[in-house]
Amino acid sequence: MSSDETRPDSSPGSPFEHASISRDEAPQFVLPLVVRIEKAEPPARTDALETAARAVLDILSDERSLGEGEWAQAMRDWQDARIRKVVRRARGAEWRKASALAGITVRGEAAEVRVFPPVPLDGWPKELARLQVSGTDLDDPEPPAAPGPGMPVLWLNPDLAMSAGKAMAQAGHGAQLAWWELSEADRRAWRESGFPLAVRTPDPDYWQQLTVSGLPVVRDAGFTEIALGKTLVVEGGSRFCPLPRERRP
Repeated sequence: MSSDETRPDSSPGSPFEHASISRDEAPQFVLPLVVRIEKAEPPARTDALETAARAVLDILSDERSLGEGEWAQAMRDWQDARIRKVVRRARGAEWRKASALAGITVRGEAAEVRVFPPVPLDGWPKELARLQVSGTDLDDPEPPAAPGPGMPVLWLNPDLAMSAGKAMAQAGHGAQLAWWELSEADRRAWRESGFPLAVRTPDPDYWQQLTVSGLPVVRDAGFTEIALGKTLVVEGGSRFCPLPRERRP
């Protein structure tokens, strides 16, 4: 499933090169993610969501994405426009072919997600373009446990019904918003700890509190399966991801 998120305004240290133009006028790129879903043993939904979020953080922090790295220009071009992410599914030979392309495979408890450098909207590698976007419906066999103390939590809107693929893209957005908010020291500490995080769905009352708390909020553009609006709130952990209560101007 695809999704995109508005970039923040330019500020000192911002990754955006063309903040003076509309994000819709900039060339549009997409970050491809592929989740492995074998028929016999599909991953649990929450495991897949959390693994997708960590995959986004892994590629954001990878040395190939920074400075003069081989993916750095593509990463900058992608973040200059709408922050689109598309999740596709693969199994068997499809997964092996996708895994042969340049990218990063991230593993959760059982989930496997591979993230690739951004590509133009109409420039997907054939090995990825033929993969299905639909069919990413996953379930949790048991309700996920409460997040550990001090762990960053990505809270999904309880009023929205999203496929697992769409929710994976939203979790990736939330992780990226958290990354943008952090200092270099906080980013390094989070990465060195393996990017611990949790994805959960709060009760409606707590969701309302979160959306007015000053924490980073993902607002979907409404291009795919859900309407324009708030989809996810990022609550930083006290140790690895100490987000400020207010967004930067």
